[in-house]
Amino acid sequence: MTGTPHIVSDVMARTVVAVGRDAPFKEIVRTMEQWKVSAMPVLEGEGRVVGVVSEADLLPKEEFREGEQTLSQQRQRLADVAKAGATRAEELMSTPAVTVHPDATLAQAARIMAVRHVKRLPVVDGVGMLQGIVSRADLLKVFLRPDQELEEEVRRTVVSYLFPGFSHGVHVNVHDGVVTLRGHIRDTSLISVAVRLVRAVEGVVDVEPQLTGESPVPDRPQVHGS
Repeated sequence: MTGTPHIVSDVMARTVVAVGRDAPFKEIVRTMEQWKVSAMPVLEGEGRVVGVVSEADLLPKEEFREGEQTLSQQRQRLADVAKAGATRAEELMSTPAVTVHPDATLAQAARIMAVRHVKRLPVVDGVGMLQGIVSRADLLKVFLRPDQELEEEVRRTVVSYLFPGFSHGVHVNVHDGVVTLRGHIRDTSLISVAVRLVRAVEGVVDVEPQLTGESPVPDRPQVHGS
């Protein structure tokens, strides 16, 4: 992967395990076990995502099996009680599905996951057709970028851009994703800008700025006439 920002289509899985609206309960459990997934998109028609069914949607059937919940408790959890009696995907699924578009940035996808408390997102096009799926683990793939690749990108997109006349004097070193900037620059107010831009490079773990102001040129001695 080169260039930033990376988008969801760069890291998403294009082979997706999914079920239809009419998939029975046992088929859903069997499919999750077979493919080792904890949630699946629910599709209709030619592949439009209408919901997501997860392990959390299936558990109420076991939880409410013994009927120990009081009437008051059941009223407070009507949705779970309904799922306890559900037998098909369309009755079990969470809808509308929380999805993301393939051209969304990884930061946008991560934000959706955090806000909506989900571990994976179906990736859909403009009309809701399934394109792939992206998980938390997929979003972390950018941190597998080689140090040399990160170093080249920082030089090209940050150092050459911010310090065009001093780029030869700014040294970039990357170790385990941590970027160190060393050297002398003319305008020290740009150090904070450089740090912010380097942090924005996908795959950078941290930034250690070791930049100082340009060394002053010593004054020449004045020669006075006799």
